[in-house]
Amino acid sequence: MICRRNSPIPIPISEMALETPTWLNLCFAEKILRKSEGDNSIEVTDIFSKPATNKGDNYASDMIRVTVEFSRDQGGRKISEKKSIIFKVSPIVDGLRQELISQSGLFQTEILMMSDTLDKMNKVLDPKHRLSGKGLYVQNENPTLLAIEDLAPLGFRMACRLSGLDLAHCILALHGLARFHAASVAICEKEPKQKEMYGRGMFSSLQPEELRGFFLMSVKALADEVATWPEMKKYADKIAKLVDHVYQIGIDATQRCDDEFNVINHGDVWVNNMLFKYDNDENPIDHIFVDFQLCVYTSPALDLLYFLSTSPAPDVIENKRDVLLNEYLGILSKTMKQLNCKTQPPTMEELKAILKRRASYGMIASFTVLPIVLCCKTEAKDLAELMSDGFSNPGLKSDSFKKLMQKRLPLYDEWGLLDL
Repeated sequence: MICRRNSPIPIPISEMALETPTWLNLCFAEKILRKSEGDNSIEVTDIFSKPATNKGDNYASDMIRVTVEFSRDQGGRKISEKKSIIFKVSPIVDGLRQELISQSGLFQTEILMMSDTLDKMNKVLDPKHRLSGKGLYVQNENPTLLAIEDLAPLGFRMACRLSGLDLAHCILALHGLARFHAASVAICEKEPKQKEMYGRGMFSSLQPEELRGFFLMSVKALADEVATWPEMKKYADKIAKLVDHVYQIGIDATQRCDDEFNVINHGDVWVNNMLFKYDNDENPIDHIFVDFQLCVYTSPALDLLYFLSTSPAPDVIENKRDVLLNEYLGILSKTMKQLNCKTQPPTMEELKAILKRRASYGMIASFTVLPIVLCCKTEAKDLAELMSDGFSNPGLKSDSFKKLMQKRLPLYDEWGLLDL
């Protein structure tokens, strides 16, 4: 859409364009730019908007990419500029998705992260290792939204979720995660109240029934699918028995132990919630996180298990798991030392022990998030479609998902995770 200063209504530029909400007008864009740039001479002349993500790429908010054309005074003359901003908007259309997002407090968590904690975490790290884009503006109602720096003009983009991340991508991602965790330790040491700000996460007795329902329906759909795989049929009954207990299993795995090593977890570390920058030969050279709605203060095992269960390419997770854990622990220890943290990082032995103790968290991610990751883009559904359709997720039927589960289910069974 294009909005012009002298036009009272948005002008459609194509039938494929996003329906620009009425609040997203020139005056609003001008207010945001003047505040974020600290320059009251800014005058916005045009804005252009389009969806920032495809169906299946983002579930908990509506994302709009807005290009703003504006002028400002510089040295006694007006200069023209363009800036791209991502608007992340809490769902405003009534329905299951809107109810789930508003009751779960997801947006409030991200607002807290973007306006307070992440800003502090980025400041303690070297600028070349920043963890996120800049938060430009927060609005708490009508609608609840975040305006965030668009990282695309800086060369960042999503990797391919269907093929999984190769070793180079995974190492960059785990270096980023290690810095995220280390910076959170440093901030929590200075401000212990930060620990209590992120007490909910994905699994909590405080979360609404709708979120619990998402996991129940996902596991039920998986049990039904596995029952159609002749060689895996014996696991279908065990998975079906987990359905009513899976959310509590998630709560138990999330439980914080104060005598363990704890960090602020990103909480939703999968391939679509990180962006990569590439060199001229398409090698990944930089990494940054997006989407901070599920941050939770507890064991780093959550982020590690979630990432390892959903995002690496099959050969990487099968053959390079120890390499990845070494990379993570090396950067975690180094960064915590640089930040003068009093807390000691775990040893490799301790890290493997906490991953083993909380292994059910990785299993739940494999059962519920992995089918979404591996769903072909042409068949992707949004959250409302998935949940209103009895969680009929085409990703469950993908060959790549089936191959992975044929290897993982016997392991989960051997570890006792499929037994109540």
